[in-house]
Amino acid sequence: MCAAIAGCHQKPPAEPLKLEGNLLTVENRTKQDWNHVDIWLNRVYRVQAKSIPAGGRLEAPLNVFVAGFGQKFDFKRQQINDLRLTATLPDGAPLELKKQFEQGSLADALGGVAKKK
Repeated sequence: MCAAIAGCHQKPPAEPLKLEGNLLTVENRTKQDWNHVDIWLNRVYRVQAKSIPAGGRLEAPLNVFVAGFGQKFDFKRQQINDLRLTATLPDGAPLELKKQFEQGSLADALGGVAKKK
């Protein structure tokens, strides 16, 4: 009975795409390498990595994300509303991960209530 109760209190597994301040951490908790990795921030800014090995980790400050014309992401002035990773598995199959954001609207920012004048 204790094992069943203890199992109920376990934390859900951490997300593979983790944002903490100005730092993105990507954890490959699979048994397969991720090759030709592209990480997109707001669908405009990108960082690339040759691979993230099985069980490996990649850390990238957000100011290294660059848009097509060389603009760098400015963490102090820009909001993050989309974060996704694409890669290729060793067998050639595509991999896509997308971070789920819990909040995103003005109503969420105001605690679920939009104020009226």
